[in-house]
Amino acid sequence: MTTLTTENPSVAAEAARRRSIAVISHPDAGKSTLTEALALHARAIDEAGAVHGKGNRSGVVSDWLEMEQKRGISITSAALQFVYRDVVINLLDTPGHADFSEDTYRVLTAVDAAVMLLDSAKGLEPQTLKLFEVCRRRGVPVITFVNKWDRPGREVLDLCDELEERIGLRPTPVTWPVGEAGRFLGLLDRQDGHVTRYRRTPGGASLAEEETLDASRAADELDDDYTEAVEGAQLLDAVDVATFRSGETTPLLFGAALANIGVRQLLDAVVDLAPAPGARPTADGGDRPVEAPFSGFVFKMQAGMDPKHRDHVAYIRVCSGRFERGMNVTHEPSGRPFATKYALSVFGRERSTVEDAYPGDVVGLVNAGALAVGDTVHEPSGPPVRFPPMPAFEPEHFAVARSSDPGRSKQFRKGMSQLEQEGVVQVLVSDLRGDASPVLAAVGPLQFEVAAFRMEHEFSAPMVLETLSLSVARYVDPAHAAAVAAYPGAEVARRRDGATLALLRDVWHARAFERGHPDIALDPLTPNLPSR
Repeated sequence: MTTLTTENPSVAAEAARRRSIAVISHPDAGKSTLTEALALHARAIDEAGAVHGKGNRSGVVSDWLEMEQKRGISITSAALQFVYRDVVINLLDTPGHADFSEDTYRVLTAVDAAVMLLDSAKGLEPQTLKLFEVCRRRGVPVITFVNKWDRPGREVLDLCDELEERIGLRPTPVTWPVGEAGRFLGLLDRQDGHVTRYRRTPGGASLAEEETLDASRAADELDDDYTEAVEGAQLLDAVDVATFRSGETTPLLFGAALANIGVRQLLDAVVDLAPAPGARPTADGGDRPVEAPFSGFVFKMQAGMDPKHRDHVAYIRVCSGRFERGMNVTHEPSGRPFATKYALSVFGRERSTVEDAYPGDVVGLVNAGALAVGDTVHEPSGPPVRFPPMPAFEPEHFAVARSSDPGRSKQFRKGMSQLEQEGVVQVLVSDLRGDASPVLAAVGPLQFEVAAFRMEHEFSAPMVLETLSLSVARYVDPAHAAAVAAYPGAEVARRRDGATLALLRDVWHARAFERGHPDIALDPLTPNLPSR
């Protein structure tokens, strides 16, 4: 077990003023709108709508892919960095749609806290529950923001009960709504009893006007609504940093992201409560302190950010030390040196050259063709370091991919390799079909649409997809591959990392195989999510 203790006070100081967070939610809970509002309050953008091109404003931050713009959904995550209260916030906006949850899961390996966004009328929804479970297993503390309180919704205490009963998180209010959902009169500060009232601006394009009432004035002007809010908030425990970071409680805030209400308080909670970057566990069971020489890992590959340049950007979470543009680093899987001349700070699809970065920051490396999702890079000095691999998730949808133009087989192979490297889909080679007709495996069918779109428009290699009646993948010992291949309706395929997989119709099909072959184990592809 290797533990490094290189002293570098400036790195420790820079790490202490950083927060790395992801925003997670069910689709349509308002996640992208909240991302805009956070950037607006931090003065990172001039007006809301600039993020996703609402109204007559051009989109500059995320949802830049043509498919995203046509469908109105987020397909890929986006990184934003901005400063608030002299704290550098690295915010990762994630896809909400379940078909792209694998991208969200990978993002959650690169953050130190998460903001869980709930719709005031719907509460905890299926995708939110899945994402929270990932946070729990990784030890990522969660701040909860109840959105859309300016619209009719559920009772506030019902939402609090649901948090505790369904996911075991005890809510501790930071703010509390005055007035029920749909009759929003202001936000009570749980700590000092002040109330903030808001006057929204047209279209929510700029910050809502705020007016602060002290406890005495709030009691006079808001009467029973204020008393009810105070009494409701006091039914729950006050915020406790220790239990929040240990995953027992969740700081609870309310607001309306579209109207920019309650967002400043959320930013303050991120700064005051979310943990700064700390030591990261390594694959050998050790810890990599922030003061150690530079190291980081690739949690995402992104293409198509700039239509004028068909480049690919590797997103690296800095885990330790100081990153400097132009430094040579070691690519841990190959042991080869890697130059970092083209290093970027990313704000959605906007780019600017970054000269240095510290633990918690996200750096984009352009045309990093040698890198793949999950790879570790580190400074050549000192012992090698390797961070745990990215989670591998069970695909539930399978399709055979074939080039529709045999003359473009070279482009087809190049495109398949690139999509696999980025983690857009899993690319399997089936013993039954050979490597000319790979089997694409996905968590959701929309991943196939993204793959087909990019193969045609980016690699000029249109393909034909044949959906397979398979929905289960299990690990199997290579020695038993022949037995699986001989079983009716089953296939054997191999993954890029060398794993041998048994592909079957459904769980009943898998159980029937196991009953007939009690000496052969079919192991689930459960997520590899190390505790922190």
